[in-house]
Amino acid sequence: MNSWGQIFRISIWGESHGQQVGISIDGVPSGIALCEEDFSKDLERRRAGALGTTPRKESDMPHIVSGVYNGFTTGTPLTIEFLNENTQSGDYKNLITHPRPSHADLVAQQKWNGYNDPRGGGHFSGRITLGIVAAGVVAKKILGQDAKFATEIVEIGGEQDKAKFADILESAHAAQDSVGGIIECRINGIGAGLGEPFFDSAESLIAHLLFSIPAVKGVEFGKGFAAARMKGSEHNDAIIDKRGTTATNSAGGIVGGITNGNEIVVRAAIKPTASIAREQNTYNFESGKVEPLIIKGRHDVCIALRAAVVVESAIAIALADLKLRA
Repeated sequence: MNSWGQIFRISIWGESHGQQVGISIDGVPSGIALCEEDFSKDLERRRAGALGTTPRKESDMPHIVSGVYNGFTTGTPLTIEFLNENTQSGDYKNLITHPRPSHADLVAQQKWNGYNDPRGGGHFSGRITLGIVAAGVVAKKILGQDAKFATEIVEIGGEQDKAKFADILESAHAAQDSVGGIIECRINGIGAGLGEPFFDSAESLIAHLLFSIPAVKGVEFGKGFAAARMKGSEHNDAIIDKRGTTATNSAGGIVGGITNGNEIVVRAAIKPTASIAREQNTYNFESGKVEPLIIKGRHDVCIALRAAVVVESAIAIALADLKLRA
């Protein structure tokens, strides 16, 4: 399914090289000031152009086609569209019979019996995340001005020293390869009480949306996997005042599936971009043999560079849905 949410309900649609991509959002409260310029800052954070990003450049201009009147949301479904203006579909013809390793080319064909759109990855492309970023802008308006997001890339290619990031990207590009990264998002001002025990815990919903982002292969909260190597006396967060403030934040701001008012800390692991220029030996369904594959097209050396705002937006969407449920 391409829809998610209980009250703040999003539906994404489109293909990478189709006419357009976009998102429809149901459950947006009426009376929220909203115009197309409001999306500019976050969409710019996702745009290509920097070292390590794809040469494909799109205007990414949002077009609000429903749900806003006289500069305010109406309470009816909000739809935002983005035109695809810079496509090179011919680069993907050979991938129909010679699918890319670790990409969705093959499983898309298997799932939809060959009727899928293979151009640029079709519906599996990272370009579809434009809608997630747009929905994140609306979600942050619902969360209010007290909610403060700080998102950064804390690791690229296994290196945590940001001064070395550029060298890693240049080396990967020269080798016709790609690298992954880790994105960390910290959120303050959410308050206590969002989330439910078990299935609709704050972690469950945030993780659900994060794993919906192409290339995300791991998610952790607070100390995350490091908690498995700690003692309870080391991991426990002592409460130091009547507001529930804790001396440490191993839990990452969520306890028992419910936000506790402390800073929410989430990290997402982004795999290396599957589409690399380096020759790879993989199965060719036309010849029935393992043969060298050369991938054409325009791809990111490190997709994490453009995914930071997508991760932030997904978290905002989950929190907005929980806030509207409260």
